[in-house]
Amino acid sequence: MQRAVSNEHLAGDGEFTKKCEAWIESRLKVSRCLLTTSGTAALELAMLLLDVGPGDEVIVPSFTFVSCANAVVLRGATPVFADIEEPSLSVTPSTVEPLISERTKAVMSVHYGGVGRFAQQLREMCDRRGVAYLEDAAHSFLGADNDQPLGGIGQLGAFSFHETKNFSMGEGGALVTTEEEFGNRAEILREKGTNRKQFFKGLVDKYTWVDVGSSFVPSDLLAALLWAQLEVADEIVAQRRWAWWRYFDGLSATLATVGAQVCSDGGRGATHHTFFVLLPDGSARDRTLRELRERGVNAVFHYLPLEDSPFGQRFGGSACRVSASVASRLIRLPLFPNISAEEIDFVIEQVQDVIVRGRCK
Repeated sequence: MQRAVSNEHLAGDGEFTKKCEAWIESRLKVSRCLLTTSGTAALELAMLLLDVGPGDEVIVPSFTFVSCANAVVLRGATPVFADIEEPSLSVTPSTVEPLISERTKAVMSVHYGGVGRFAQQLREMCDRRGVAYLEDAAHSFLGADNDQPLGGIGQLGAFSFHETKNFSMGEGGALVTTEEEFGNRAEILREKGTNRKQFFKGLVDKYTWVDVGSSFVPSDLLAALLWAQLEVADEIVAQRRWAWWRYFDGLSATLATVGAQVCSDGGRGATHHTFFVLLPDGSARDRTLRELRERGVNAVFHYLPLEDSPFGQRFGGSACRVSASVASRLIRLPLFPNISAEEIDFVIEQVQDVIVRGRCK
């Protein structure tokens, strides 16, 4: 941070922005990476790149954060809500393909918890049906699906570097693309629709307004914060993996005895962003959350289905039954940078006491 300040370049596209973007391009094997002010901004930039507009439809998971649907609605298009499957909590080709119509402009998937089990199949399906495939990889930075980097499988991938993510700028994100033409236009859209970046590269003698756009470029101060983490990225990944497996080893057998399921994937491609459990029913989940909080464990639920939300209901669609069921049964256990073995073991002990001893039957 001190170096970023001493550079006297606090705005975007400075030394650390360029370092981060080049590192991500190399690591993910994508043609272009552009840091953004948030993961939400990355999704909105993707909708601009795809020329999504009135009359278009974009298929999004019902079980996801509101930014996925908002990015579509802001363009005057219609979100079409797709159901997920257990245990990946992802949309699949079988839940998405029946929803594709002549109005479908793109399909968006979310790699929940850092698991992207169907990413390659979804890309193949979208290619076959002639629609774009966008990965919301907010949970999945440095994750993989069969050795293919998540976020780099679709034409476009959006990451979040919010403070709650494995890698953080406080507030920030990135858009990556495997298509060079998207990268060229994205540079313009994220710079208020101007060719300012081409000007600084010496490709034009002055810059001007050439396209629609907005201000999606983060401060180089925030990029410096991210760069410090990228320099030790493998250590951060390893620490997260260690914490996830300590939970798994301590809880999986006992949770199974009461019909609860550990639903994340500890495989080598996962980012171990969350450790979440599906309890047998909603009443068991609610009691478990209440009792864990009374014991000092900050366990929480997650998304409510977007199609059932007050605003989401105006878009209609078929019932996403798996999304509704998962939303009523899911709890997330504390998992954060530098969580200690003692803290994890305390949580494990409390979960075992609340669940296994029958307090949630």
